[in-house]
Amino acid sequence: MTGLANRLINRPILASIRTSAFRHNLNRVRELAPESKIWAVIKAKAYGHGLEGALQGLESTDGFALLDIEDAQWLRAQQWQGRILLLEGLFHENEIPVARELHLDLVVHCEAQIQWLETNALAGKPLNIFLKLNSGMNRLGFTPKAYRNAFHRLHAAGYHLHHMTHFANADQMDRQPTVGQQMECLQETIEGLEASSSLGNSAAILWHRNAVGEWARPGIMLYGASPTGRHADIAHAHLEPVMQLRSEIIDVQELKKGDRVGYGGRYEAPEDMRIGVVACGYADGYPRHAKDGTPVWVESESGVGVSCPIVGQVSMDMLTIDLRGAPAAGVGTVVELWGTVISVDDVAQMSGTIGYELLCALAPRVPVSIE
Repeated sequence: MTGLANRLINRPILASIRTSAFRHNLNRVRELAPESKIWAVIKAKAYGHGLEGALQGLESTDGFALLDIEDAQWLRAQQWQGRILLLEGLFHENEIPVARELHLDLVVHCEAQIQWLETNALAGKPLNIFLKLNSGMNRLGFTPKAYRNAFHRLHAAGYHLHHMTHFANADQMDRQPTVGQQMECLQETIEGLEASSSLGNSAAILWHRNAVGEWARPGIMLYGASPTGRHADIAHAHLEPVMQLRSEIIDVQELKKGDRVGYGGRYEAPEDMRIGVVACGYADGYPRHAKDGTPVWVESESGVGVSCPIVGQVSMDMLTIDLRGAPAAGVGTVVELWGTVISVDDVAQMSGTIGYELLCALAPRVPVSIE
């Protein structure tokens, strides 16, 4: 295949957001957690995918969960009438009127937030509160000792309460605290406090179906990537990648045996060979630390395609690939950096990170197409 069709920009790089994959993955969550409502987590501009594509693909969710009030305002401006949850709650007391106006649900995780809500309890219609328990992750939330008092205070102030916690190791069976330990902490803490709960993140939905709660909170699985960072771990879930990052070969170099490639000359040609120069680098969000051997999918006119490894250091605007397995490839040949063939998790593993980071790090200069 030659050229990315219908492009009106000079540089041939494109991130395609597949709304059909969003819909498929949301349906898979419903199949895995059939008794739960769903908060579709779209923080960090939908994990780098953009709010517009997420809204189009996930519009049948029961609610959206995010961090920034500005993003909640955007959703309401797009006529989204469903529920919206602020995952870190309010950052300042003066946000309470905006939260009421937008009909937001709030996570409450600290004493200051309780005080703000108590002070403004009579200012309007009571808000839905998801009270967060620190059951062992030690990030946000009330200790078990403080949780019950917080619950009673907010209940007395007239707010509608729900229980919430977050699992630290739902994707790792041999790390503490385990899901079982955190669930035991939760159950002991909330005994006698009647309210629905929101517990399960993507890993819990995939591997701990008894720890999901009435409201599930899928994040990375909605985007078709793995909570563990290993693509093989989610093969059984039949998720589909939402983002496909593609570019083109913009030049071909003929190397002699012993020639070196790129900054620092990290790669030495073992024989005479061709390398392709691809218009994608770390300024586009591709990881600079990608090792030699990181796969890039080179498309072909026949539609078969072949995986070609990166050779040499990724630079700001370009990377280089070994074309010995793709003799027909040349200037204008389309390549996939990650997406439908090359898993973003596989690229991340070869770069010492996780797929979350690569998706979230997609640079603003990369044009995005919603399909």
